[in-house]
Amino acid sequence: MTKYPFQKTEAEWKAQLSEEQYRVLRQKGTERPFTGEYNMHAEEGKYKCMGCNAILFESNSKFDSGCGWPSFDESIEGSVEYVRDSSHGMIRTEILCANCGSHLGHVFNDGPTQTGQRYCVNSASIDFDKK
Repeated sequence: MTKYPFQKTEAEWKAQLSEEQYRVLRQKGTERPFTGEYNMHAEEGKYKCMGCNAILFESNSKFDSGCGWPSFDESIEGSVEYVRDSSHGMIRTEILCANCGSHLGHVFNDGPTQTGQRYCVNSASIDFDKK
């Protein structure tokens, strides 16, 4: 098991997070598309991990991909861990918070910007700090 700088017991995670947040961040769940708070969010600021407050994405990297989840074309350098995910009969790249190991979503190589990346993130896994 990877040791992350930010550690909590499962009881502490359950006390801190809502049921949905716990299901997504700690059990690798996915929220229903087009239901998340940050899907159509367009304010300037920083998106951070709901589990540990580590800054993950800048608002200038967010775009509307039409996929139903918040999408970003890049993360803050060093903020995200990439893990091969072969669940559900697919090969994908899971993204985790590099500070606490919480599940954020997946990254795909079909983004429309020059990075070519589409970080598909669950709203339940992030919080927002307004600029």
